[in-house]
Amino acid sequence: MIGIVATLKVQDGKHAEFEGVFKQLMAKVRANEPGNVAYQLCKSRADANTYKVLELYNDQAALDAHRASDHFRSLGREMGAYMDGRAEVETLDGV
Repeated sequence: MIGIVATLKVQDGKHAEFEGVFKQLMAKVRANEPGNVAYQLCKSRADANTYKVLELYNDQAALDAHRASDHFRSLGREMGAYMDGRAEVETLDGV
């Protein structure tokens, strides 16, 4: 099992647009990636502009398939217009 925690900062006033695109991405991941166990966007209670994406994959092949998918690439570019900088991504190994 591989876990990912991605921290995303969003521009002031762009939350609704960002969340709308991300919800499209969540739906595509859940519908098209059988190796994905969980893919959830969470909003920080401490900082309204900070989001965390909690992801679980069965194995490295599933994570690689996610990163190479057309929906991740196209919707990721679309979300980029609402973000405040690059995502910080931490990769974790399940125990």
